[in-house]
Amino acid sequence: MLYTNLKHIETAADHAKIISENENVMVICGRMGPMCIPVYSIAEILEDKYQHVKFYDMEFDNPESYVIRNLPEVQGFMGIPFTIYYKSGKVVKATISIQTMEQVKTILDKEFSSTVTA
Repeated sequence: MLYTNLKHIETAADHAKIISENENVMVICGRMGPMCIPVYSIAEILEDKYQHVKFYDMEFDNPESYVIRNLPEVQGFMGIPFTIYYKSGKVVKATISIQTMEQVKTILDKEFSSTVTA
């Protein structure tokens, strides 16, 4: 289990349900390591500001995370976390490794445009 304050995805079935029932979803698939923890922290901070986006994590080493690890969009990725952005059940962006607050906000604003509270 990942020790974050994000909602956790534990099974492939949960993953499928979440992305089918929510228009905008960000999933960070990683470990509790130095490249992943900052991305979890950024998502935890942005969760209140981007209420039209659902933020989740998924443990990279969980066998069920094959639903993320096998995406065509991540083929060739050579590090973690994999951060996947879903819009209406489809992958609209996938990133790898550590990201800054500005990088994440840029993606959220572009892919999930909506009014953001200050």
